[in-house]
Amino acid sequence: MRRMWLDNDVAEERIRADWQARVSAFIAVARRDLQFRAFIAESADFTVVGSASCQLFAGLYPDILEVEQRRYGYIWGVYVEPDHRRQGIARSLTQAAIRYLTAIGCTHAVLHASPPGRPVYDGLGFLPTHNEMRLPLRR
Repeated sequence: MRRMWLDNDVAEERIRADWQARVSAFIAVARRDLQFRAFIAESADFTVVGSASCQLFAGLYPDILEVEQRRYGYIWGVYVEPDHRRQGIARSLTQAAIRYLTAIGCTHAVLHASPPGRPVYDGLGFLPTHNEMRLPLRR
Protein backbone atom coordinates (compact mmCIF):
# COMPACT_ATOMS: atom_id res chain seq x y z
CA MET A 1 0.00 0.00 0.00
CA ARG A 2 2.88 2.34 0.79
CA ARG A 3 4.38 1.86 -2.67
CA MET A 4 1.04 2.66 -4.26
CA TRP A 5 0.98 6.07 -2.58
CA LEU A 6 4.63 6.73 -3.38
CA ASP A 7 3.91 5.92 -7.04
CA ASN A 8 1.11 8.50 -6.90
CA ASP A 9 3.53 11.25 -5.90
CA VAL A 10 2.80 11.28 -2.17
CA ALA A 11 6.00 12.24 -0.36
CA GLU A 12 7.45 9.59 1.97
CA GLU A 13 7.18 11.95 4.96
CA ARG A 14 3.43 12.31 4.33
CA ILE A 15 2.84 8.59 4.92
CA ARG A 16 2.30 7.78 8.59
CA ALA A 17 4.98 5.70 10.27
CA ASP A 18 2.31 3.29 11.55
CA TRP A 19 0.76 2.78 8.11
CA GLN A 20 0.98 -1.02 8.29
CA ALA A 21 -0.91 -1.17 11.59
CA ARG A 22 -3.54 1.21 10.23
CA VAL A 23 -4.05 -0.87 7.09
CA SER A 24 -4.29 -4.06 9.16
CA ALA A 25 -6.88 -2.50 11.46
CA PHE A 26 -8.88 -1.20 8.49
CA ILE A 27 -8.86 -4.64 6.87
CA ALA A 28 -9.87 -6.33 10.13
CA VAL A 29 -13.00 -4.15 10.34
CA ALA A 30 -13.72 -4.64 6.63
CA ARG A 31 -13.42 -8.42 7.03
CA ARG A 32 -15.74 -8.40 10.02
CA ASP A 33 -18.36 -5.94 8.75
CA LEU A 34 -18.01 -5.32 5.01
CA GLN A 35 -17.33 -8.67 3.30
CA PHE A 36 -13.74 -7.72 2.46
CA ARG A 37 -11.87 -9.79 -0.11
CA ALA A 38 -8.33 -9.42 -1.45
CA PHE A 39 -6.80 -10.80 -4.63
CA ILE A 40 -3.14 -11.23 -5.48
CA ALA A 41 -1.14 -11.93 -8.62
CA GLU A 42 2.05 -13.95 -8.42
CA SER A 43 4.95 -14.31 -10.81
CA ALA A 44 6.26 -17.72 -11.92
CA ASP A 45 8.50 -17.84 -8.82
CA PHE A 46 5.50 -17.16 -6.53
CA THR A 47 6.50 -13.56 -5.78
CA VAL A 48 3.51 -11.27 -5.26
CA VAL A 49 3.53 -8.74 -8.09
CA GLY A 50 0.07 -7.23 -7.75
CA SER A 51 -2.97 -6.99 -5.53
CA ALA A 52 -6.45 -5.56 -5.30
CA SER A 53 -8.97 -5.30 -2.48
CA CYS A 54 -12.72 -4.86 -2.41
CA GLN A 55 -15.57 -4.71 0.06
CA LEU A 56 -19.01 -3.32 0.56
CA PHE A 57 -18.89 0.46 0.42
CA ALA A 58 -19.32 1.79 3.95
CA GLY A 59 -21.06 4.91 2.67
CA LEU A 60 -20.75 8.60 3.22
CA TYR A 61 -24.17 9.11 4.76
CA PRO A 62 -26.92 7.05 6.45
CA ASP A 63 -27.82 3.84 4.62
CA ILE A 64 -31.56 4.35 3.97
CA LEU A 65 -32.03 2.85 0.50
CA GLU A 66 -33.04 -0.74 -0.19
CA VAL A 67 -30.18 -2.91 -1.43
CA GLU A 68 -31.90 -3.35 -4.80
CA GLN A 69 -31.51 0.40 -5.27
CA ARG A 70 -28.02 0.85 -3.90
CA ARG A 71 -25.57 -1.73 -2.67
CA TYR A 72 -22.21 -0.37 -3.71
CA GLY A 73 -18.99 -2.31 -3.66
CA TYR A 74 -15.72 -0.46 -3.35
CA ILE A 75 -12.51 -1.53 -5.10
CA TRP A 76 -9.32 -0.18 -3.61
CA GLY A 77 -5.59 -0.74 -3.38
CA VAL A 78 -5.14 -1.98 -6.94
CA TYR A 79 -1.38 -2.07 -7.43
CA VAL A 80 1.06 -3.83 -9.74
CA GLU A 81 4.83 -3.75 -9.32
CA PRO A 82 6.46 -1.53 -11.98
CA ASP A 83 8.33 -4.38 -13.72
CA HIS A 84 5.04 -6.28 -14.21
CA ARG A 85 2.84 -3.49 -15.53
CA ARG A 86 1.20 -3.41 -18.96
CA GLN A 87 0.66 -7.18 -18.91
CA GLY A 88 -3.04 -7.16 -17.99
CA ILE A 89 -2.47 -7.89 -14.29
CA ALA A 90 -4.37 -4.86 -12.98
CA ARG A 91 -7.20 -5.67 -15.36
CA SER A 92 -7.38 -9.29 -14.16
CA LEU A 93 -7.27 -8.27 -10.50
CA THR A 94 -10.02 -5.71 -11.04
CA GLN A 95 -12.14 -8.25 -12.92
CA ALA A 96 -11.76 -10.66 -9.98
CA ALA A 97 -12.96 -7.92 -7.63
CA ILE A 98 -15.91 -7.16 -9.93
CA ARG A 99 -16.92 -10.83 -10.01
CA TYR A 100 -16.79 -11.01 -6.22
CA LEU A 101 -18.81 -7.82 -5.74
CA THR A 102 -21.38 -9.12 -8.22
CA ALA A 103 -21.57 -12.42 -6.33
CA ILE A 104 -22.33 -10.65 -3.03
CA GLY A 105 -25.16 -8.68 -4.63
CA CYS A 106 -23.61 -5.30 -5.30
CA THR A 107 -25.46 -3.05 -7.74
CA HIS A 108 -22.42 -0.93 -8.63
CA ALA A 109 -18.64 -1.08 -8.26
CA VAL A 110 -16.99 2.18 -7.23
CA LEU A 111 -13.31 3.10 -7.19
CA HIS A 112 -11.02 6.10 -7.25
CA ALA A 113 -8.62 5.84 -10.18
CA SER A 114 -5.09 7.14 -10.25
CA PRO A 115 -4.15 8.80 -13.55
CA PRO A 116 -2.08 5.78 -14.68
CA GLY A 117 -4.85 3.37 -13.68
CA ARG A 118 -7.65 5.19 -15.45
CA PRO A 119 -7.17 3.46 -18.84
CA VAL A 120 -7.53 0.06 -17.13
CA TYR A 121 -10.87 1.04 -15.61
CA ASP A 122 -12.08 2.81 -18.76
CA GLY A 123 -11.41 -0.41 -20.66
CA LEU A 124 -13.51 -2.37 -18.16
CA GLY A 125 -16.49 -0.05 -18.62
CA PHE A 126 -16.17 2.15 -15.54
CA LEU A 127 -17.71 5.56 -16.11
CA PRO A 128 -16.55 8.81 -14.57
CA THR A 129 -19.03 10.41 -12.19
CA HIS A 130 -19.76 14.07 -12.22
CA ASN A 131 -21.10 14.66 -8.76
CA GLU A 132 -17.94 14.64 -6.66
CA MET A 133 -16.61 18.12 -6.04
CA ARG A 134 -13.54 19.14 -4.05
CA LEU A 135 -12.44 22.31 -2.38
CA PRO A 136 -8.79 22.46 -1.32
CA LEU A 137 -8.70 23.70 2.28
CA ARG A 138 -4.93 23.82 2.52
CA ARG A 139 -2.88 25.77 0.07
